[in-house]
Amino acid sequence: MAGDPIDPASGGKYAGRLDAELWDYLDRVNSWYPPEIVAAPIAEQRAVYDRMCVAFHRGRPEGVTTSDGLVAAATHAIPVRRYRMAGKAAAAVVVYYHGGGFVLGDLDSHDDICAEICAGTGFEVISADYRLAPEHLHPASFDDALAVFEWVAATSVLPIVLCGESAGGNLAAAVAHTMRHRHAVGQMLIYPGLGGDESRGSYIEHAEAPLLTLADIEFYRRVRSAPGQSPDDPTFSPLRDRDFSGLPPTIIVTAECDPLSCDGRTYRDRILAAGGRAWWREEPRLVHSFLRARSTVPRAAEAFARIIADIDALGRGEWPD
Repeated sequence: MAGDPIDPASGGKYAGRLDAELWDYLDRVNSWYPPEIVAAPIAEQRAVYDRMCVAFHRGRPEGVTTSDGLVAAATHAIPVRRYRMAGKAAAAVVVYYHGGGFVLGDLDSHDDICAEICAGTGFEVISADYRLAPEHLHPASFDDALAVFEWVAATSVLPIVLCGESAGGNLAAAVAHTMRHRHAVGQMLIYPGLGGDESRGSYIEHAEAPLLTLADIEFYRRVRSAPGQSPDDPTFSPLRDRDFSGLPPTIIVTAECDPLSCDGRTYRDRILAAGGRAWWREEPRLVHSFLRARSTVPRAAEAFARIIADIDALGRGEWPD
């Protein structure tokens, strides 16, 4: 039943792989956003998800200031939120795309994550509130992600780092492919869904992983797809691109117990084969969406600290050790 505590001893293949703190985190997530919510109407899913995000919000670090604005697109305006460190000149700007399966999330859902990236690097962060499915099918979210990136590139002289989590990692990579050879100095992809081969690897090994299953991935893909959506469209599935040259230095971070993990390895290998620079790091004994666990799960906190250090290095034109 939703909200019932998870007994690690009955956690199947994950019983001995996940730390006690992570099981506690899973209990808390499931109490707010139970697995069966995926069958509810989208409006209800969003309302429940938004309440969960409020419950997990850690607040903004001292010194981080924000301002909200709009980026004009051809037919609409895209809300954005800018994060800055008060009294400090930024050396780079991070364009951030939130997660949520292209169905959930907004400027508030990942607000504290963006604020902590800003505080940890000193960089400006621009968070994009791209349009969501099913009201807006592909390529709406991609078009908005690209429009925000182009706006930042046109209005800022700072180096740009693309950054996205989960669905947002897909958008960041799609923008990087579209804008190859231009503007971005790096991209940081956090457990991204890139459209890999779902018949092998982590898709099979972790098909029933906590918080994200293969069935969930298939659901979000169906909801996002327009009629006749081609699986080979690189703006939909960046791993389906045929050209991986000219991409910015790329770091991909995945969780060990996540069906999407092997997308990180595959993406790294294709960039390297094309002569680019890429690094893939799989964080052990963690699950999809572990960033939200960073306040209570030491492994998640350490992984997030590494991500912030990597973003800092990319923005300064350095390659992390």
